[in-house]
Amino acid sequence: MPNPIADPLVEMPDTSPTTDLVRIEATHEGAATVVLNRPARKNAFDADLISAMDEAFETMRGAEGVRVVFLQGAGGAFSAGADLDWMRQAADRTESENRDDAHDMAVMMKRLHDLPQLTVALVEGPAFGGGAGLAAICDLAVATRDAKFSFSEVRLGLIPAVISPYVVAAIGTRNARGLFASGQVFDAAHAEKIGLVTEVVADAAALKAAHDRIAREALACAPGAVEAAKRLVDEVAGREIDGDLLDLTAKRIAGARVGEEGQEGVRAFLERRKPGWAAG
Repeated sequence: MPNPIADPLVEMPDTSPTTDLVRIEATHEGAATVVLNRPARKNAFDADLISAMDEAFETMRGAEGVRVVFLQGAGGAFSAGADLDWMRQAADRTESENRDDAHDMAVMMKRLHDLPQLTVALVEGPAFGGGAGLAAICDLAVATRDAKFSFSEVRLGLIPAVISPYVVAAIGTRNARGLFASGQVFDAAHAEKIGLVTEVVADAAALKAAHDRIAREALACAPGAVEAAKRLVDEVAGREIDGDLLDLTAKRIAGARVGEEGQEGVRAFLERRKPGWAAG
């Protein structure tokens, strides 16, 4: 299969996805976009799409030169959640088979969560169920004004189990309980208010402008520091601020100060030049 990223500044490993269900595109210097490509089904999840997404995120983890990963749906829809045919098949499977199926989705979402790069969801149209979960997992989520969100599982007698750790972390327990239990549809303005998205823009053109701006901004950040900053949040979230946590945070900043990026960043600042990772 030809390399899905033609940009010579972005080197992809040999494990690039081989399915048309997910495309990987070089959209800016140092940036790649993972595109969910089932537009006829509004990019709804099924087992094949979940597998393709998992492979794409693993590819991104090892992609040399990729500093920011965008996630977008083809055809003006982010993701309508679970595919109806897939759910129909699930109803005929055993509990054990459904557990294995759900575990595959959980692994895929954890792989997105664990990416070392900055991750950004670009949301248009519906982001329901697992689609809203993807927005919650990404470090940033930009949505068009007319985007719609819902955790609609309860309307089908189901629960948003696999996505729940990420959604609760993004919007808090009170908002999660209300939205999970009501299944209501809400707009981008409310999604921004509760923290599910970080920015709302007017339309698709403005979404593209936000993509370009964030891609440029990402190049100013040291890639190792970005990964370490993301892991730091996981380490300190929910912990008591005690002596152990004080020691941990002091250890992390001390290591950064004497590390290669920290040394280069401070020297570049004092010498009034760009650091090596931001050259060009």
